[in-house]
Formats: sequence, structure tokens, C-alpha cells
Amino acid sequence: MRELLAVPALRTEAIDTNLSAFDLQAASATVLIVDSEDINRRLMRGILKTSPYRILECARASDATRLMEREAIDLIIVDLMLPEIGGPAFCRAVKSNRKTQLVPVLMLTSVHGIENEIEGLTSGADEFLLKPLHPEVVRTRIRTMLRNKAIIDSLEEAETILFALAQTIESRDKHTGMHCERLAASSVKLGEALGVSKQELLALYRGGYLHDIGKICVPDRILFKGDKLDETEWEIMRMHPIRGEEICRPMKSLTPVLPIIRNHHERWDGSGYPDGLGGEDIPLLARILQVADIFDALVTARPYKAAMTHDEAFNTLEQEVRAGWRDPELVPLFINTVRTEMNDSLNNMRVALSGTG
Repeated sequence: MRELLAVPALRTEAIDTNLSAFDLQAASATVLIVDSEDINRRLMRGILKTSPYRILECARASDATRLMEREAIDLIIVDLMLPEIGGPAFCRAVKSNRKTQLVPVLMLTSVHGIENEIEGLTSGADEFLLKPLHPEVVRTRIRTMLRNKAIIDSLEEAETILFALAQTIESRDKHTGMHCERLAASSVKLGEALGVSKQELLALYRGGYLHDIGKICVPDRILFKGDKLDETEWEIMRMHPIRGEEICRPMKSLTPVLPIIRNHHERWDGSGYPDGLGGEDIPLLARILQVADIFDALVTARPYKAAMTHDEAFNTLEQEVRAGWRDPELVPLFINTVRTEMNDSLNNMRVALSGTG
């Protein structure tokens, strides 16, 4: 039997043992100083003059916002009493923007009082310092914040690599184009209909792309075999959920996705794989994605079958419920969700056509 392809797990332990690499990345950071007083900006430049950072300055929040639209910023130093909207409101705007939400913010003030520190930190600031500033304290805080930012950036890059790998696997089969994108969208819609949390919706979206990442360990002669798989080949194929979980497990941000990856081939009656789970022992998110996955496979043409109509696919899902394979509550909800979406699309089309007539 051909050996499974070995895919090494991502080693996040390097983050703990090789911080010098992150220190080097932090040293080339871009720091933005936002303060209306020129003397304060000059003082901060003086504190950082021995550091290799690229320093940018803005006197107003609106100028800083425009600057961040065209510049990649690694750290923001902002005064609590910033004109226009104030430092805390500016910080909240930074943290609510998807593009800048991970940028660390150091808030400064000369106004003493615990309420100011509380206001600054609750607005999303990562650090808060009172003036007069001690130069070495400022430099140390900034180095630490930038090093943490470099670590976060590296984790995001590792996650991006995994998603790219998943899409590469999908592109190996020209007949399944855009399957992951469709699956991510339809799983989220079913999750919304069930009222799951935002974190669970995000897990469903990611699961749409990553659920079959373990197929990178399945040889092409099995993955694209036109005939029925023999028992040895099925044994290899049934390992792909376990391999996928192993690949993604080192990424802590993907922990909620692991049950989807491992258990999306289980069956309600316990006859699925890899763990033979049944009923509600199958994780809910795995059951959600499974229904959407099967439906998309049914309505998509493959070399060995024609695409089913939506009604034919609905009937097949209902037959699988009667056979004991699928969740008897999720399938009707999924069918209703798809039909509602189809009706809404038709109504929108009619409205658009009537407007052009």
C-alpha cells in the first residue's frame, strides 16, 4: 500500500523559543505619533531617536485616519486629550476597523486620575502611561508591544498559508471549482438560521475552506479514481479528516474548526467516519457543514454524474434522513433556508426587471 504523504504540522513552539526573529521584525516597524502639540511630538521623537523605527506624525485624528488608509502602521502613540474626537474615541475607531484592529495603541496623558486610565484602557488602548515620561520605560513598552505585534502577524501569516493550501487542494480537481466558497457561505446561512454565536459562524466559514485540507495526504490515484474505491483505498480516504485535524491543530485560532474538520463525515446512525459518532454526539457545527457539503455535491456536475436540480437534491437529502444518515431537524431547516433564498433572489430579479420596463 502506498504510504500516505507526510505533512509536517506547523510548529508554533518556535514562537516561544526564537523571539530574536520577532525582535528583528519589530525593529523595522512604522510608529505613528498622534498629538496636537508639536513639543510633545518632538519629545517622543527624541526618546525614540536611538531606535531604528520609521516615525510618522499627525496633529489631528482626521489626519491620522487618512494616513492609515495608505500606510501600514505597526504601533500608534496617541494623546488622551486629542482634539476633534479625543484619544479614547480615536482608539475605539482604530480597534473597530478590521484593517487596523490588531495595531497596538499606547495612550499618553499628563492628566492624573485613575478614571482617565480606565477610560483609555476600556477604549482599547494596549498600554497607558502618565507624563512625565521616563525614556527607558517608554522604549521598553514600545519594544514589547511591537514584538507582540510581530508574533500576531506571524500567526496570521501561518493561518493564511493554511487557507491557501486548502484552496490549492480544491484547485487540483477542476470539477469542484468554488466549492469551498459556496460551502462557507451556505454553512453560515444555516448557522444564522439556527442562531449560533458569531464565533461559531466564523468557525463554519473557516470550516468551509478547511474541512477537506487532509486530502493533501490522499494520493491522486485514489482521490481522482473514476471507479469505486477498494477497501484499502477507502481506508486511506477515511483518514483525511484525521490528517486535516492534525494539520490545523497547532493553530490555536482554529480550535473551534477542528470538530468540523474531523467529524463532517459522521452519520446520524453512527455509520460514518472516522469516529463512528451518532446523533447529537456529532458536533453541531460538523452536522451543519455536512448538510451544506452534501447539497453542494449533489447540485454540482462531476465526471461520474450529472448535476441534480435543487428539488432532486432536496429529495435525496430527505431520503438520507429516512435512511438514518442525516440530522432529521437540520435537513428540513436547510431546505427551507435554501428555498427562501431562492425565492428572495427571484423576487429581487422581478423587481429589477420591472424597473427596466
